[in-house]
Amino acid sequence: MKTIPDIEIYVRYCETDASGHVNNTSYYLYMEEARTKFLQHMSKQVGNQDWKFILASTKCDYLAQAYAHETLTVTSKITRIGTKSFSMEHEIKNAETGKLIAKGEGVIVHYNFKLQRSEPLTPEMRSILEQYLVAV
Repeated sequence: MKTIPDIEIYVRYCETDASGHVNNTSYYLYMEEARTKFLQHMSKQVGNQDWKFILASTKCDYLAQAYAHETLTVTSKITRIGTKSFSMEHEIKNAETGKLIAKGEGVIVHYNFKLQRSEPLTPEMRSILEQYLVAV
């Protein structure tokens, strides 16, 4: 099984709120960055532009606070592969302490933008995604 490389996020002041901690919406941006970097990597691996996806569902559980000027690590994994979609889970930790800050997940759907509808994952896509699938 392959692992998805972790990404590091430097928390900018503008990502915090009036309480001084990272705003809840920023965590969705951090997960998006991890997800899009993974999809870019996969697209390069297959050498084509057939990796057209949309985000169908996302959620985030906030477990602790993070603050400006901290560095966070986002760890991602594929937890489910369906006919037209797959699921990714993310853990966001303080890079220095390892403290778990937030957990989230997203459902990513293979999508035909021209026809405006979902489409089945190709056998090639499924084969690549299965290399990253972890048992939960």
